[in-house]
Amino acid sequence: MPATLLPILLQEERVAFARNSQWQVFDATGQRKYLNAYERRRFLTTADSLPADRRALCYVLAYTGCRISEALALIREQIETDPPMLRFRTLKRRRLMFRTVPVPLELVTRLLALPKAADGLIWHMHRATAWRCVKGVAVTSGIYGPMACCKGLRHGFGIHAIANNVPGNLVQRWLGHASSATTSIYLDAVGVEERQFAERMW
Repeated sequence: MPATLLPILLQEERVAFARNSQWQVFDATGQRKYLNAYERRRFLTTADSLPADRRALCYVLAYTGCRISEALALIREQIETDPPMLRFRTLKRRRLMFRTVPVPLELVTRLLALPKAADGLIWHMHRATAWRCVKGVAVTSGIYGPMACCKGLRHGFGIHAIANNVPGNLVQRWLGHASSATTSIYLDAVGVEERQFAERMW
């Protein structure tokens, strides 16, 4: 690693740690900021009734946990078929960074079936329009509260991955977290082992 990059990396770690020491997956009233597995299934079922491009956007957000701006920046050249995965430019970094996230082949097929634009972009949609689309799907699915948004899908992806025993370093890479401290917060929310201990007492 070049010596000139070390101060930048250390600073990113310090900023991330300071931010994460105050962040949690519940809001000030104790409501979840993430979609649980049941809500995620309802969300995707509702998304199935949307036009192909908006349906695909909802599935990308749910299956990759990417940020909405990262999804909207996706181009056809960042879609891999063998093995099926999507390559995102990771935001909130000082350096240009990309990451790949494995996805079902069916999702890749849906994306490649969308009309091909001259600039290669999958979606020509304003961020606010995409946000309203996701919010509308959530509300139609009967999901209300702080989890009914794009970030709710992102956090839900992290929770779902940890709950299914995906190693923390992979979840960190897939979500594009600068620090493992961010990813570790999802461990507190899952509490699978904690519940198993509690069930022994019931």
